[in-house]
Parts: sequence; C-alpha cells; structure tokens
Amino acid sequence: MSKVIDAVSAFMDQLVAKNPGQPEFIQAVHEVAESVMPIVESTPAYRKAKILERIAEPERVIIFRVPWLDDRGDIQVNRGFRIEMNSAIGPYKGGLRFHPTVNLGLLKFLAFEQVFKNSLTTIMMGGGKGGSDFDPKGKSDNEVMRFCQSFMSELFRHIGPDTDVPAGDIGVGLREIGFLFGQYKRLANRFCGVLTGKGLESGGSFIRLEATGYGTTYFAQEMLATRGESIKGKVAVISGSGNVAQYTAEKVTQLGGKVVTLSDSSGTIVDKDGIDEEKLAWVMDLKNVRRGRISEYCDKFKRAEFRPNQRPWDVKCDIAFPSATQNEIGATDARTLVDNGCVCVAEGANMPTEPDGIDVFVAAKILYGPGKAANAGGVAVSGLEMAQNSQFHQWRRDEVDTRLHGIMRSIHDNCVKYGEENGFVNYVRGANIAGFVKVADAMLAQGVV
Repeated sequence: MSKVIDAVSAFMDQLVAKNPGQPEFIQAVHEVAESVMPIVESTPAYRKAKILERIAEPERVIIFRVPWLDDRGDIQVNRGFRIEMNSAIGPYKGGLRFHPTVNLGLLKFLAFEQVFKNSLTTIMMGGGKGGSDFDPKGKSDNEVMRFCQSFMSELFRHIGPDTDVPAGDIGVGLREIGFLFGQYKRLANRFCGVLTGKGLESGGSFIRLEATGYGTTYFAQEMLATRGESIKGKVAVISGSGNVAQYTAEKVTQLGGKVVTLSDSSGTIVDKDGIDEEKLAWVMDLKNVRRGRISEYCDKFKRAEFRPNQRPWDVKCDIAFPSATQNEIGATDARTLVDNGCVCVAEGANMPTEPDGIDVFVAAKILYGPGKAANAGGVAVSGLEMAQNSQFHQWRRDEVDTRLHGIMRSIHDNCVKYGEENGFVNYVRGANIAGFVKVADAMLAQGVV
C-alpha cells in the first residue's frame, strides 16, 4: 500500500507542477489516480507506456478569440476553448459550456472526467470539452446567434463527425446548438452529425434533453436495487432547476418518489407536499421560457418555503441528486445528509461533491454514484444520436429510452464488477477503474501516439 501511496504522490507532484492554478483539474485527476494506481503498479505494461501520465495530458488544446457585435453595435471579445483530451476509443465527445466561470483548468477537468464517462457508456467515444466565458443570460437571440456564429467560425476547423463531436452543456441549449449547427453547415457545406443535442427537425434524438436526468435516476434505481429497495416512496432532494434537475424530478416522480426541493443561484425552494407533475410543468415554463428565478415558485405555491442563498442539503431525505454545478457538497453538507437518513446520492452534475464529502459518503457506506457514472446518460444519448445521424435515421422515443436504460444498467454493473469488496460497492473506485482499463488497453494497442 505504501508503494501505491508513494506512486500517487510522485505522479501528483509532477501534475501540479505542470498545471498551476487549475484546482478542479488537479482534484479530478487525483481522485482517479488514487483509484487506478494499484492497477497501474501491478501492470508493468501500463507503467512502461506511462499510460496514466498520457491520459492526464490533453492530446490537443485549442484556444481562440471570439469577437462579436452586440445589439448596440459595440464589439465584444470573448475567449473560446476546445480540449481534445483522448481519442483512444473514438472521436472526441463532450459538451460546450458558455458561462463566465469557464477557464482552461475547468474545461480540462471536465474533459478528463469525460474520457472515463464516455468509456463507461460502452459506446465508442473519446473525451473532450469546450466552451467560452460568454454569458448567454440577458442576451438577445440575435446577440447569442452572432456570438455562436463567430465561435463556430473558428471551431469548425477542428471538429467533424469522425473527429470531434461537441454537444451542449451549461448555457448551451437547443437555441445555441441550432445556431452553432447552422454556421457549421454553412462553412463546411455538410449536413452531418457534427453536433449532438440538436432539435428533432435538425437530426436530433428523442429524449436527448431528458437523458442526463433520466439516466441519473435510472442509476440511482440500480444502486437501490442492490439493497432490495427502489425509488418508490422515497423522498428526494434535488439541487439546480435547469435541464438535469427538471428531468431528474420528472423521472423520480414517475417512479413513485417525492421531490421536495429545487434551487438556483439565488437559493432553494422546499415544498414538503412534493413537486408533482403540475408544479414541475410550471417550473419548466418559469426556467425555460420566462427565464425566471426559482424563488417565484413560492409566489405561485404558497405552502412552499424559499431559503435564500442556501442549498438543499439540510432537508431531510432518502435520496439526494446534486444537479447544479461542481463542488456544491462539502464534508459538512455530506455529514448532514448522512445524519438525516440519506441512503443514496446520485450525481447529476459533474463533480458536485468535494473530496472530503466523498470520504464521508464512502465511510458511511451509503450508495454514492459519482458523476462520471451516474450522469453519463446525457453523453450516452449523444452517442445514440451520432449513430442515428450516421444512418440518416431517427429512432422512436421508446426505443431510445430503452437503450438509455440498458446503458445505465451496464454502467452500474461495471462499477459493481470493479468496485465491490466485502459486500460494499465503492462506486468511485469501480467507475474509475472500469473507465480507465478500457482506455488504457486501447492506448497500449495503438502505440506511443
């Protein structure tokens, strides 16, 4: 064990020195290194080929300026990124994020996580991520269109259906994907599956919008089944009120659970009566059409409570779905969840639990599904969209949902295969090792590239 600890320490020292000022990326790599280093140390071929060192180094980093005109005619300048992390098992695949917090380190973390998430899906996809520090909030449709066209005017040189296939992420929904796809088609003179998350009329897939939330819920259901339980009758707390949170709430409700919280950056609403289908439809209109704040829920539904500037982790529950952003659950929040009887945490967001929070969940031996496994439903359906685009065909909604459910079950089974020990499944270790081995073996087979 001391040999493994020393190997992790030496590896991380080198990584930190090469990547200063990138805490999210370093955090993500450290979590994976702790899980897979025993495999690396016991496999001479991995050590000799320096597989872990190569996986932690992007194959390509693209940074570019994005100039655009606002509605006043003033020139604005943003920065664009695309991190092409690893293509050992397929074309780069991962979302685009438009948000003021976007920077190189954040996107490298997301791209690194995407490599293992995509590996787990069983679909042949490499890992990548991209985006810009552009904020679509408060912008007109014409401003968003002009920005997207400028962004794609550079990005189109680096992507393609067999090379790199971006999708949406925070700040990049149907509107943005539509503008990006239109500009790519105009510049490349090709109608192809270069982007996923498109509208149905442009070759998109059924349940792509729902996929991450549905998949996270399916994963939670699989975890609960290992203990003879299900979502039916369980109380769930959800953070966020965007796409992932909305469709997690929808699927939890369909499976017989009761959702009692949603949130946004302004605070959390608590509805102990439950956020049923009618209330959720109102939330979807609020957030997706009117682009309002979650606090308005309490103006409509008087029995609910709004807690400004708070997260939902002190609300008593059986299941928690962190679905907002990275690092939203620390050790204190994790202990509160466990002490309040939470038996299952399934991450809808990417890395929403800090390392000390993960330690609390694992030590308490609750069911904890890390994002790279639990929220892989979104990229899984993106992969299914790629397959449909390659055939110029569109599968039925129920067919896509069945395939998604099957993929999430396979991901769960792989996590159990590599993470079970003495009757307890460490899903963090299981997901990391299962994702790593597939990519590592492909890299070995392809030589030093």
